[in-house]
Amino acid sequence: MTGYTPPGWPAGVHPPDSEEFESTAVTWLLDVVPPDYRLHGVLRRYPVALATMARYHTKACVEGAREGYRTARTELAGVLPPHAIDTVLAAYHKEGARLAATARAVELIERALRGEVFSAKMNDQRAAR
Repeated sequence: MTGYTPPGWPAGVHPPDSEEFESTAVTWLLDVVPPDYRLHGVLRRYPVALATMARYHTKACVEGAREGYRTARTELAGVLPPHAIDTVLAAYHKEGARLAATARAVELIERALRGEVFSAKMNDQRAAR
């Protein structure tokens, strides 16, 4: 693999300037969205359409996790013991971070599929040290 990939670029997806970029991006995106998305051949034929749908899906997942986190104590009070609610909140926190990172990675893939070229910036180089 050659080429620059920005921070947050998903593992397993080749850089945008490589021959395998589109195929690895489609494979990764299909793992991000619900399995039934695989039934729609148009999404494989037009990866930018898949990326767009994945962006909306991951954004909704992040919002759902945030809403769940905000309401968990109220919704689960009296149903779960306090220590279990704390554990649920910790799960929301961990999954929320994972979902947010995935949503950012989907946005990067979509931008690359739309032709954006990424280049290293001074902040990226300092963070890599």
